[in-house]
Amino acid sequence: MNTTLGAVTTALSKGSLAAFASGVLASDPEVRRLLDDEVARQRTTIQLIASENFTSEAVMAASASVLTNKYAEGYPGKRYYGGNAVADRVEDLARSRAASLFGAEHANVQPHAGAPANLAAYMALVEPGDTILAMRLDQGGHLTHGSPVSVTGKTYRFVAYGVTPARQDGSGERIDLDLVRDLARRERPQLIVAGTTAYSRIIDPVPFREIADEVGARFMFDAAHPAGLIAAGEHPSPVGVADIVTFTTHKTLRGPRGGAILARADLARAVDAAVFPGLQGGPLEHVIAAKAVAFGEAALPEFKDYAKQVRANAAALAAALSDEGFRIVAGGTDNHLMLVDLRDFDADLTGKTAQDTLDRAGITCNRNQIPDDPRPPFVTSGLRLGTAAETTAGMREPEMATVALLIKRVLRDRENEDALVAIRQEVRELCAAFDPYPGSDPGPLGNPGPGDPGPLGASGPGDLRPGDGLPK
Repeated sequence: MNTTLGAVTTALSKGSLAAFASGVLASDPEVRRLLDDEVARQRTTIQLIASENFTSEAVMAASASVLTNKYAEGYPGKRYYGGNAVADRVEDLARSRAASLFGAEHANVQPHAGAPANLAAYMALVEPGDTILAMRLDQGGHLTHGSPVSVTGKTYRFVAYGVTPARQDGSGERIDLDLVRDLARRERPQLIVAGTTAYSRIIDPVPFREIADEVGARFMFDAAHPAGLIAAGEHPSPVGVADIVTFTTHKTLRGPRGGAILARADLARAVDAAVFPGLQGGPLEHVIAAKAVAFGEAALPEFKDYAKQVRANAAALAAALSDEGFRIVAGGTDNHLMLVDLRDFDADLTGKTAQDTLDRAGITCNRNQIPDDPRPPFVTSGLRLGTAAETTAGMREPEMATVALLIKRVLRDRENEDALVAIRQEVRELCAAFDPYPGSDPGPLGNPGPGDPGPLGASGPGDLRPGDGLPK
């Protein structure tokens, strides 16, 4: 045990992913190999999934800390277990940093993810069977905004609003506030939810507040995607406008995987009771420590520069893709993501085929329905792309133009294996210049393994050799 703890301390002091893998997982080479493979994948492929990012090594170190050993049901000062003096201080630090970062009166940092944060917010604000007005899933909403396969759709009565029709000049496909108002007046919901998972324009919380006040509804803002932009002043803040704001810590906020809730002081007790004991048991204090680190990082001046660049990169990527023949839903982007309608580029190309082909060439993204998509959710006519991760890695506007061209070439030549092999090598070389963890030893982390993607996504040693495609 002492040897293992010494290895952890040495690895974290060096700040090296390779040292961490070598020291801590020496006793389990199978798991170590899998983690090595994943590090190699992240460092040699372009990450365009809008809900992902590269955390700092400090965030990962906190996530891997000894706080994983501590059970801490309850809240600071009111635990059901002893030995929580340090855990209390950690959670208080995370709560105070979150509240300060967003200017909130109260913060709950225990939700394990965005979905339980949303469910806890509903539990705090409405009763089972009440009516909630939220965004349509096939036009940008989230599963927890009333999907019939989600517990939220089984527990509450959801009514859905959507976006305006597409227009030739790109001014359509915006949230239809007239429809929101009409539905609110007709359905008299107890709660109105703003926030999306696939919407590229700014969401102003004020009109939603005005509509909610008109019909006597509560107002909740799901800020899972723009949380980092909000913290940096690059998106209007719903804090102080909405009754409750939920968000995730792992997207634009660049923290560990997790969720949080911000609320007015008068709703603090209801929110806390909804999270525990209403929904969750013991909190993940090691993740809460990592959240505290992330909140601290997001309060630094350089994070504002980062968030501004995320938006600039998204705008550049959207414009470059448009130039390459793709239609960008809503005519562009104001935030970190965009929806790409593939039909103008190739009417026969589905989102599923595009995602799978891009993955084989080393470009990671996800298929996504577009508004009024004629194809089912598992197939789709679109892609969702985001720039938060590659902005962290150091890419700027010129690289966005390069990425757009790579995407075009992959999808145009998707039946040409030789072309895809060549593009995979170009992707590897581009990623070598923008390594998210440049201080790490590429040795063990660059070794190929059974799960490592080959030139076209197949397993085998033909793709990565020790150090291949990584900084020398």
